[in-house]
Amino acid sequence: MTKYPLWKYIIILVAVGMAFIYAIPNFYGEIPAVQISDPSGNAPISSAVLSNIETTLSSNDIIPMGEVFDDKTLKIKFNDVDTQLKAREIIQNELGANYIVALNLVSASPAWLTKINAYPMFLGLDLRGGVHFLLEVDMQAAIKKTLGKYAGDIKRDLRKNVIRYGAITITDNSIVIQFRDNANANLALQQLTTDLPNIQLQSDGNGNLIAKLSIKEMQGIKEAAVKQNILILHNRVNELGVAEPIIQQQGPDRIMVELPGIQDTARAKDILGRTATLELHMVDDDTNDVNQAIAGNIAANRLLLDDNERGATSSKILINKDVELTGDNITDAQPGFDENGGPAVNIRLDDAGSTIFKLLTRDNIGKRMAMILVDNGKSQVVTAPVIRTEIGGGQVQISGAMTVEQANDVALLLRSGSLAAPMTMVEERTVGPSLGKENIAKGFHSVLWGFVAISVFIILYYQIFGIISIISLAINLLLLISALSMLQATLTLPGIAAIALALGMAIDSNVLINERIREELRHGKKPHIAIEEGYKHAWATIIDSNVTTLIAGLALLAFGTGPIKGFAVVHCLGILSSMFSAVLVSRGIVAFLYANKRIQKLNI
Repeated sequence: MTKYPLWKYIIILVAVGMAFIYAIPNFYGEIPAVQISDPSGNAPISSAVLSNIETTLSSNDIIPMGEVFDDKTLKIKFNDVDTQLKAREIIQNELGANYIVALNLVSASPAWLTKINAYPMFLGLDLRGGVHFLLEVDMQAAIKKTLGKYAGDIKRDLRKNVIRYGAITITDNSIVIQFRDNANANLALQQLTTDLPNIQLQSDGNGNLIAKLSIKEMQGIKEAAVKQNILILHNRVNELGVAEPIIQQQGPDRIMVELPGIQDTARAKDILGRTATLELHMVDDDTNDVNQAIAGNIAANRLLLDDNERGATSSKILINKDVELTGDNITDAQPGFDENGGPAVNIRLDDAGSTIFKLLTRDNIGKRMAMILVDNGKSQVVTAPVIRTEIGGGQVQISGAMTVEQANDVALLLRSGSLAAPMTMVEERTVGPSLGKENIAKGFHSVLWGFVAISVFIILYYQIFGIISIISLAINLLLLISALSMLQATLTLPGIAAIALALGMAIDSNVLINERIREELRHGKKPHIAIEEGYKHAWATIIDSNVTTLIAGLALLAFGTGPIKGFAVVHCLGILSSMFSAVLVSRGIVAFLYANKRIQKLNI
């Protein structure tokens, strides 16, 4: 057998060396930590803030294990969960509403591994513990919300062009605009068709216009609602400090959310499930209208709510159903305090929102406007001030019936964006950390004992070449773990099953090689020639078998979701690493043992 090329040995050594380094972090585990971030998500945490936190913790006899600056967040590590929970409360009280303080877990890997971007694999929900939600998007609510926006556009357009109109009513799939006569209706039809080409307008012949959405646009609204909700959920999860969340669409109207490692599950459920958005309505302070509404005779375009700002549940406020401004026009929201020291939320509007708010306050001086927080279908009056003067610049503050914690949550929800449509909780599942550890132990044992069983059989059956096969198999496992770590893949129970399968697939390649060498020996070939021919002829068979299996794995990766996709990722990587280790690595070992040596007999 000829000497193995030096460059192939170099490839093997470099690959194995890098695999060892990038696989190491998986054996260090995780440390409880408290994560601090700026509410805006734009500013990094300063060293002064860190110094202040360390001083405060020290005064409470809490010594951190260290800290990690990660982009725009600061993670402070602690010895155990009890210390972590105590420290979170102290830090939150010290920083107040100026920063987001969340529980998190960080890798215990040494700093030098982190500097070369050597991180452990992310563990899935079934291994790490956490929560699983399946949410269903209310598509009809998404359509009605879009109709509500169009109703506001129609009203503003008619006012701008001085066209008299009556009531504007929103039904399930259309907007009905009433006019005094057909002349105004026809004039409005011409103007609105030009200004609002996205809606279909038609006259009913009785002085009314009916605006509808096309089937294509309704389908687009539904698809956009799911995409926007996924984006908003990502924003909210990021502020909760969850590492590697899984948020993806399932079917046409459902979203799956998995938060591995989340410790504050109650708050996660509350934040994700809420649909908080801000709406601005004008208040009807006419005494007769209010009394009629309280008596149960509420006009079709009015809504009677509890006036929580006044602190009495018996106090009512009558508002116009027409939405003047929505949370979609909000670009930023930060918790703060009003001029009286009470909790408040400072809001910045975009250009369109600023213009609408300026015109609204200019045209309604002396009247009241109500800022309504709509959360899970429930409308709550946050504040209902009297408009004293025109307000421009896009800076708005809401304050009233809220605590500091509520102001923080409202700011978070408004800042991360309003959901395109409400969602209902279809499925909720919580996996405890203890169950996750049990799953890891069982998965580890299944791979370990599978490896041991294969090793015993192969060594007994193929002797020296069996030992070579097991060494290449171990290197294959090392390569697979390091590849998953480098890709920052999420490992789940199906992924562990794929690792066990990859071991079987890898040893199958070695069996093909060993059997081919034995066959060449039976045909009377000399040992060196038998080895050479064995590897040469087995390669084609290995390629065929692995490529067909790889195609099946790629199909699972392309069309599968959730656990199936996780299985497919590990499966495909396992096939590639097994081809490398079974052929290149094992042949390199054989060449190292037998090259330039006289061999009378092979122990195979």
